[in-house]
Amino acid sequence: MTMTLTSSAFSQHGAIPMRCTCDGADVSPPLAWSGVPAGTKSLVLIVDDPDAPEPAAPKRTWVHWVLYDIPPETPGIPEGVTTLPAGARSGVNDWKRTGYGGPCPPIGRHRYFHKLYALDALLEGLRDPTKSVIEKAMKGHILGQTELVGTYQR
Repeated sequence: MTMTLTSSAFSQHGAIPMRCTCDGADVSPPLAWSGVPAGTKSLVLIVDDPDAPEPAAPKRTWVHWVLYDIPPETPGIPEGVTTLPAGARSGVNDWKRTGYGGPCPPIGRHRYFHKLYALDALLEGLRDPTKSVIEKAMKGHILGQTELVGTYQR
């Protein structure tokens, strides 16, 4: 079975609703997944924008959300999640805080990659990790991955 990631708020390459952005309530979108591989011990979710600051001349990838050690039996995350599933942890985004930070592009239509990874291990012992720390810790432990891309323009 192939791992899939979907949202009831937007389709693949579709527009992310304003309520999930800095122009709205800035709540995380609802996400659901299926097809988690056998032997998965934890899931990682990373949401980032490779089009920062401007899609025509991107200079960096902006990290909006980092979650790790999500239990593999978790079927998804509800909109505006405030309490993570038991055992799940938040990493640090590029606003230097934990939690979700919605799309807030300064110019143009940006793409927001919601990437889900299935791991054969927990990422224990990490303290306030960034995306790069999580990616380094995941090396050699990825059993499967999928992504959902949404877009937003102010």
